Amino acid sequence: EDVDIPSRRVLITGATGLLGRAVFKEFNENNWNTVGCGYRRAQPRFEHVNLLDSIAVHDIIHDFQPHVIVHCAAERRPDVVEGQPDAASQLNVAASANLAKEAAGVGAFLIYISTDYVFDGTSPPYKETDVPNPLNLYGKTKLEGEKAVLENNEETAVLRIPVLYGEVERLEESAVTVMFDKVQFSNKSANMDHWQQRFPTNVKDVAAVCRQLAEKRMLDPSIKGTFHWSGNEQMTKYEMACAIADAFNLPSSHLRPITDSPVVGALRPKNAQLDCSKLEMLGIGQRTPFRTGIRESLWPFLVDKRWRQTVFH
Repeated sequence: EDVDIPSRRVLITGATGLLGRAVFKEFNENNWNTVGCGYRRAQPRFEHVNLLDSIAVHDIIHDFQPHVIVHCAAERRPDVVEGQPDAASQLNVAASANLAKEAAGVGAFLIYISTDYVFDGTSPPYKETDVPNPLNLYGKTKLEGEKAVLENNEETAVLRIPVLYGEVERLEESAVTVMFDKVQFSNKSANMDHWQQRFPTNVKDVAAVCRQLAEKRMLDPSIKGTFHWSGNEQMTKYEMACAIADAFNLPSSHLRPITDSPVVGALRPKNAQLDCSKLEMLGIGQRTPFRTGIRESLWPFLVDKRWRQTVFH
């Protein structure tokens, strides 16, 4: 009998990563023919593609002929970018430019994932039309990547997003979930940044935005250019840690708020809040409340299983 194969095809780069997995799942569960590619962790679920290998990139795009490409792959750790600027630039800029060219070659709609760190954080909230001024090399490489994809393919969408969290394979996968150990081990005090204002955003919500954007674009070719999406709960890392403690009925008195600007590592913007009204006007978006999302994400990493009864029953 005839099997209904979805006619809409989407290719996701960085499909093994925190955001890429959520994007893959979102499209796959909504009747898209979905192919994900990754590098170190690719097999067996995803295609193994080195994005720096232009022939491999050309081949997968020409073989699969995607309608949409969601480019999640990036070096997104600011301190790593500072230490390995050339490698970061290769992935964040050169590979993105090449991907945009290849997308143009098959008429695919490219969604390039960018960051709130393109802004300096001095005058939030930021609209898409505001002039970027990245403080660190990570923000600079992502901004160069934005310019590169738009120069090579004007049919591209740039989607800027802030700090992400979600279902992690390891706590270190997200700057939000990595705090869970400090929260759980309340026998020693932990210093927590209480200076930088963040807007933690669930990868499931970003994935839904990518799919909605792609589906709108298939009906309306004017959907392109730069867009912002973000959670709407403003929190410092200290406040996130307290909210995590609260979500699991754990003590938080050992967490210490540090209100000075950090002196180590890459410079961070104080408040790079994104104005999301452009997408909202298009009827695009979804937001998971932080407590709900963080509970779902961190539940498997709870050390003291006795708390499960009190939290979930």
